[in-house]
Amino acid sequence: MASPDTREHLALPEARGERLDQYLARAFPDLTRSRLQGLIADGHVLSDGKPGKVAQRLRGGERLSVHIPAPVAAIPQAEALPLSLLHEDRDLVVVDKAAGMVVHPGAGHASGTLVNALLHRVKDLAGVGGELRPGIVHRLDKDTTGCLVVAKHEQALVALQKSFKTREVQKTYLALVHGVPQAEGRIETLYGRHPIHRQRFTGKVKEGKPAVTLYRVREAFEGAALVEVDLLTGRTHQIRVHLAEAGHPLLCDALYGAGRKAKGAVADAQALLGRQALHAWRLAFEHPRTHKPLSLEAPLPEDFTKALGLLREAGVPAGPPAAKKAPAKATRARKR
Repeated sequence: MASPDTREHLALPEARGERLDQYLARAFPDLTRSRLQGLIADGHVLSDGKPGKVAQRLRGGERLSVHIPAPVAAIPQAEALPLSLLHEDRDLVVVDKAAGMVVHPGAGHASGTLVNALLHRVKDLAGVGGELRPGIVHRLDKDTTGCLVVAKHEQALVALQKSFKTREVQKTYLALVHGVPQAEGRIETLYGRHPIHRQRFTGKVKEGKPAVTLYRVREAFEGAALVEVDLLTGRTHQIRVHLAEAGHPLLCDALYGAGRKAKGAVADAQALLGRQALHAWRLAFEHPRTHKPLSLEAPLPEDFTKALGLLREAGVPAGPPAAKKAPAKATRARKR
């Protein structure tokens, strides 16, 4: 567990007129602005010996003191849940997330989450946001499997979040979809919530954030295909939405592909899966401390592998030639 820490800083003359929270975020880049706002609100930041205020304007030359208390125990409880790690060091872990596991506790999921499992499994958490909990850098849907990186301390969390935001992280997925798309393609749209169905997202909006998905057909089957997908942006449900709106929803995607009828081997594969056929296969990024490239691959889960086997047994249609087959084994921490 991290110890309390007090940092002293003399505000530069050019800080005149700048908000206290904004200035401190630049002075201490290992702390997020929201974390600093919480410290200020709790009275842990002094300006010339007096408690600071978040929106306080600096004059320049103030003596600033930032006290970072030792992290308190997290509200989620540690639980001895099955958990597969692809990589672990003193800064981060990369998890091979199982299907059906929610990443973070929330409404309807107070226990049994990835965070509960990590609190039990990882013994050297240093704390994030003032709590002794893992730093969730990005998320996967409940039924999506595969690579997910988690920070052990705040400095690693800030650096990894920056890498994701600036698109320096390579995220490659494998998916089973209805129909056979063109051999490869780029889907680029604006992106936002569906105007009517608020639990859904769509790329058919006039205003929104940009979303870019690249895909390649790895294998074509009768009525389905295995595609490899690279995400250039990380919007919620992005792969599911983009492929569904391109006419090729994921197998078993109840939210975006419920109207798609299946027969033969595709129907059998869906019955075997019972969940959306999406796997976060490869994750590659620069290590936040060593700055060395780190690349991890998660093996296909058993249900995905069996569904793929059913489709292969049914034969290949006259269409796009099959590319290389999906990998079956994980590659651990290899340099790129």
